[in-house]
Amino acid sequence: MTSALPGEGPDRPPPTGTAATNGSVSAGARTGGHGPAAEPSAAGGGSVGEAHLGAEAAYLPVAVSQETSLGRRVFAYGHGATLVDVDGREYVDLAAGTMTQSLGHSHPEVVRAVTAQAARLVNVHDNPTPARLAAARALARLLPEHLGALGFFTTGAEVVEAALRAAHAAAPPGRTRIAALRRGFHGKTRGARAPVQWDVGTEPPAPSLLGYPAYCYRCPFDATYPSCDLLCARLTVRQAVARPDVAALLAEPVQGAAGVIVPPPGYWEIVGRACAEHGVLLVADEVLTGGGRTGRFLAAEHYGLTPDLVTLAKGLGSGHPVAVLAGSHRVLDERTWRAAGGLGSTYGGNAVGLAAAASTLTVLRRDDLLVRVRELGAVLADALGELAEHPAVGEVRGLGLLWGVELVADQATKTPDPEAADRVYRRALDLGVRVMPGGQTLRLAPPFVIKPDELTDAIRRLGRAIDDVHRDRATHGERA
Repeated sequence: MTSALPGEGPDRPPPTGTAATNGSVSAGARTGGHGPAAEPSAAGGGSVGEAHLGAEAAYLPVAVSQETSLGRRVFAYGHGATLVDVDGREYVDLAAGTMTQSLGHSHPEVVRAVTAQAARLVNVHDNPTPARLAAARALARLLPEHLGALGFFTTGAEVVEAALRAAHAAAPPGRTRIAALRRGFHGKTRGARAPVQWDVGTEPPAPSLLGYPAYCYRCPFDATYPSCDLLCARLTVRQAVARPDVAALLAEPVQGAAGVIVPPPGYWEIVGRACAEHGVLLVADEVLTGGGRTGRFLAAEHYGLTPDLVTLAKGLGSGHPVAVLAGSHRVLDERTWRAAGGLGSTYGGNAVGLAAAASTLTVLRRDDLLVRVRELGAVLADALGELAEHPAVGEVRGLGLLWGVELVADQATKTPDPEAADRVYRRALDLGVRVMPGGQTLRLAPPFVIKPDELTDAIRRLGRAIDDVHRDRATHGERA
């Protein structure tokens, strides 16, 4: 008799190993399933998922995100690169949760670490714990050597706000402004939104100072790389970085929420050098990319950047709330920390999240997963290359295991087609593939442990979803 893995048992079906290729209903689902997965009854012959959504609507009248309102799926459990909904349908998760499940869903080592820690100690504010030391040591083995000072937080927005506090505290008198890049995303709290002038309702306009990202496909100057001489970078320096009142530049080395904007060679070399020359702190927002998503532990490493501060979150804790501010000791010294509110955070010292981080990062390093990301990135690039020729696709771009497929109504005019992206997202779910929608771009960020054949098959099904939507619109005389 074999014992069940952590998380198995009567309330959760055991892992099946691989995802179904057609989103079919499993035998367990047909016979009623187990425990909570079957709790909302499907009276009248409807699905369990629809019954659940109807019950939840009494408490959550508005869908939490775009993907939940579009997809209308209720997920019961996951293992590896596979998700299973309450009706037993399986999906290859090319979004890795919310780009958080680098090791896949319910990695057994992380489950064991979290379970053991929860049984010992959960939270004593920011007091030292063995879990925090273990997480710090695991991080130090992967971070560039100059980023030796660490602070632990819980979410991307919280750690970005901590970075901004630290940058202001470390800046000399007169340097009061934070520069950022157009199309950037740094979180939803007021402080994280302010640098990119994302104002809500009656909020007063934020004093933003914006440079230009290297979005070559939609260059605002109608230029072409490399003959453009990287005008976007040079204007960013002239209009933002070179100003005498700027304390820091807050930017994603690869913009994620904007649609996976990967700068060409030379862009960050110009901007990074200018930050150093003008005494402007470079704050690299790697909440999405940090942790190996692009094939290096930090995306900044692809460009030879040496940021003064780095924020990380999604790739650290296998879905558990943990975030890190890493910086040089020159910036994050005792004086700066105290002025910036220090490391204080109600849940920043949460030992369970820190245990998840220590376990996740240990597996990442021990199993050479950064090498695997680069290898799988080449597989993904080849598979997506075929999609790039589809008339509904404007551009395919990415780095490592972070890619974007931008959909357009017309390749010649590059007219964005977010409606098509929404439809493709839903159709891909019907075909057993989950991606991440965002405007006209579908973002792909699979777990690092996905199998090559599983990855290529999922991209084949995504291509079928694009083709189905394109053909259906053409048949019905819609914009195509």
